[in-house]
Amino acid sequence: MNYKEQLSALLSEKTGLEQSQLASMLEVPPDMAMGDFALPCFKLAKTMRKAPSMIAQEISASLSELPDWLERVEIAGGYLNFFLSRAQFVQNILQEVKSKQDRYGSSDEGQGRNIVLDYSSINIAKPFHIGHLSTTVIGSSLYKIFNFLGYNSVGVNHLGDWGTQFGKLITAYKRWGDHDTVEAGSIRALLDLYVKFHDEAEKEPSLEDEGRAWFKKIEDGDEEAMALFTWFKDLTLREVAKIYEILDVHFDSYAGESFYNDKMQPVIDELDAKGLLKDSDGAKVVDLEEHNMPPCLILKSDGATLYATRDLACAFYRKKTYDFYKNLYVVAYQQNLHFKQWFKVVEMMGHEWAKDMEHVAFGMVSMADGTLSTRKGRVIFLEDVIKSVIEKSRSLIEEKNAGLENKDQTAQDIGVGALIYSTLSNSRIKDIVFDLDRILNFDGETGPYVQYTHARALSVLRKAADQPAAQPDYSALTCPQAFAVIKLISEFPDVIRRAADKYEPFFITRHVTALAQAFNKFYYDIRILDNDANATAARLELVQAAALVIRIGLGLLGIHAPERM
Repeated sequence: MNYKEQLSALLSEKTGLEQSQLASMLEVPPDMAMGDFALPCFKLAKTMRKAPSMIAQEISASLSELPDWLERVEIAGGYLNFFLSRAQFVQNILQEVKSKQDRYGSSDEGQGRNIVLDYSSINIAKPFHIGHLSTTVIGSSLYKIFNFLGYNSVGVNHLGDWGTQFGKLITAYKRWGDHDTVEAGSIRALLDLYVKFHDEAEKEPSLEDEGRAWFKKIEDGDEEAMALFTWFKDLTLREVAKIYEILDVHFDSYAGESFYNDKMQPVIDELDAKGLLKDSDGAKVVDLEEHNMPPCLILKSDGATLYATRDLACAFYRKKTYDFYKNLYVVAYQQNLHFKQWFKVVEMMGHEWAKDMEHVAFGMVSMADGTLSTRKGRVIFLEDVIKSVIEKSRSLIEEKNAGLENKDQTAQDIGVGALIYSTLSNSRIKDIVFDLDRILNFDGETGPYVQYTHARALSVLRKAADQPAAQPDYSALTCPQAFAVIKLISEFPDVIRRAADKYEPFFITRHVTALAQAFNKFYYDIRILDNDANATAARLELVQAAALVIRIGLGLLGIHAPERM
């Protein structure tokens, strides 16, 4: 039973106001003592030309006969507060969870709609570092959330596999590298060569020309250049595949920048045919002055293409291939202007689907003493971070539960969970100063805390395995501790939809944390297994539902929920 829908329908019937308008106005009060739902009447004051308190009184008077699911209505100034019939509410919610199981909170609202998600987008031959963590786990979580809501998510890893840096890398390899060292050291060996190139280029500037010449060979399909370029790419993908597997991150396409080499000209031709290309000192640009933006550079004066040219070609390819409902780019906010510019160019070309592309921006990651820099070798390898959190988890398991089965897998689940949780615990737009000690702090509102709550709930259920069958007495769950858990469980489907609407996985992070906290209060305050078999049966249903919702929520974030910890 959708109580918000039922309540808005009831209010619409009594007031004559639009149900959708009333549904959008209904709120959940911050304190249960103020009711389960509240209708602020302030927005109605202008159209109804009455004081909010008077509107609240009139609506209350019209509700002289309440349905059995609504216990009472109270007026508090300009608010109308609604209190549900708790025992029936509890029963309805627990029965819904029981019937839907792993699909609780899911829907088919996205059926037949494709959502393309561009995330992670690593650079070939460069390290997969801590700065890539946000885009990777935000994008992966959104991928899971949209699939859960019935959409067909298409995950794209738009590889950075084109540009003069590959010519520079070949130059460095030819001068100072060897096959066996690079094969053994993989990305780290390539990074060492890349850093050495920039160090040496400061002393010998002609190296820059040599790097450009090698990249020209790649562009021309030179056999040696292409062999080295392909080798660097294979090495990178082989290494990052291990990290993606540990993070439970998946992609449907690895089409990167080089994939669009032969797909840009039709877009350039269309821009030209529609009179949008302008000359600017020999370069070709789209003038965006009337939109208060600098011009969008399409071709350099030497005819070379740019990021915007490739992104335009990429967008047209994705629309043709996937006919997307949404095309989302999970990219740091530093690229805000870039996306605004070329999104506007698509709109100026007359394509209505320009409105379906969105930049899902997130904050930057920096080290405590400054920003990350690949050229200077100032990076924190994500692989090293993952190893550290897993090792820390393993040591904690040895300290607190040495006899635990599957210690290695559990340590990985806890460590990786802590890392993902810390990244998704705040609004994505916030900057993050990377601090390994903070991430490895397992106290307070953390991933391991939520995971442990899940394991605790399952432990209760295992202890209750021999309880006799009984008819649940749902009135046993109307106390504040139990009802707080039920309310959070009931709100979970709306939280998932809000996370999808706002592209904010942290709504789910916060919700499962609040649910874990409420469950732990219930666990400590209320005796779950007692002599009253009917009350015990109801409480066990609550325990089962809480564990299920925590597991679903963590899963949508990309975090595993161990059964024992």
